[in-house]
Amino acid sequence: MRQQEERAASELFEAVYPRLAGWCRRLVDDDGTAHEIAAEAFTRLWARWTRVEEPTGFLFVTAANLVRDHWRRTERERRALRRVTTEQALRAQAEAADPSVRILVQSLPERLRNPVLLYYYADLPVREVAALLGRNEGTVKADLHSARQLLRARLEEHHDRIS
Repeated sequence: MRQQEERAASELFEAVYPRLAGWCRRLVDDDGTAHEIAAEAFTRLWARWTRVEEPTGFLFVTAANLVRDHWRRTERERRALRRVTTEQALRAQAEAADPSVRILVQSLPERLRNPVLLYYYADLPVREVAALLGRNEGTVKADLHSARQLLRARLEEHHDRIS
């Protein structure tokens, strides 16, 4: 990288890394994993530095993909643990526990999950979410509305079961 590009990359890191790592921390609930994901997103950006038009958006979308991979890996580990331990005891305990919003968001279809992650967790405005996902603003607003309705219905179902 030329000196000017290195300076721009350094300034971007200083400006965005704390916010990106904090966002990842809220999603994965672990400081170490959050910093690993944020660092990996920057590593992937550096590899494509000259070809990326919107580096901040690239970082958040890449981090969202890495978070999703982390969630999948964590879920596979949980399933393996359930097979090894007594499945009935764990199932009864999981049904009694209140589902976290993170688990509910993870269960959304990708079409709805990505706008939710970028809008609510990355705190990006609808205009930027639409640009990053290549959708119209109205479509993003409709997807956010659909996601909220779906999450609300799933929460109500859970509370009806335990009432």
